[in-house]
Amino acid sequence: MIKGILSLFINLLILLVFIHAIGSWIPKVRESKLYEVLDSLISPLLNPIRRVLPPTGGFDFSPLVLLFILYFIKHLFRL
Repeated sequence: MIKGILSLFINLLILLVFIHAIGSWIPKVRESKLYEVLDSLISPLLNPIRRVLPPTGGFDFSPLVLLFILYFIKHLFRL
């Protein structure tokens, strides 16, 4: 039961990180209210990574690192 809920939560986070990353490339999407809400949910997870690994050459690798961490957690707990 708890594994199922945790797996669902991590899968939802993975989906939201993908949507956030893709949406950040599209100016019209970035300006929408929905993206602002999504950004307020995902940015607190990305900001600690950005402090350690700042954007380089205009590329922000923090979503990729966050996805790696989420997949690692799934693998670690066999979710």
